Amino acid sequence: MKFTNNLSRQIGFTLIEMLVTLVIIGLLASLVGPKLFGKLDSSKVQTAQTQIKMLKGSLETMRLDIGRFPNQSEGLSLLNTPPTDDKIKNKWKGPYLDEDLPTDPWGGAYIYAVPGPNGKPFALYSLGPDGNQNGEGAIGIVPSGDHANKP
Repeated sequence: MKFTNNLSRQIGFTLIEMLVTLVIIGLLASLVGPKLFGKLDSSKVQTAQTQIKMLKGSLETMRLDIGRFPNQSEGLSLLNTPPTDDKIKNKWKGPYLDEDLPTDPWGGAYIYAVPGPNGKPFALYSLGPDGNQNGEGAIGIVPSGDHANKP
């Protein structure tokens, strides 16, 4: 009987096999990654548009109660904080938001401007990903429901 020693043959992956596998994974990630990040950006824009519509609805409801939109000094905080003006204090039936005033998906505050463009009573918008009023990517809405890049 002849005994052979199979222990000399080791089980495992060689360095070349592992490097080839890592290169293939890297190539796949470089193809799929940009598409996923593109979806992330578009979902943030959609979230901002939805939040702006929700805020607009809350402003419209409050206007029906108190008879006017908030002025510039009251701003969006009037949706959750009772007014100090005695004339409208008794008419205010808020809070008009279930939670605190949301920030936009990029962490900035929504901008409420009075008066709005083209004779509209207000403009409501986010500065977008760059956070710059003169930059690109601002997302907004005016009371008629028309979407605007900027007020």
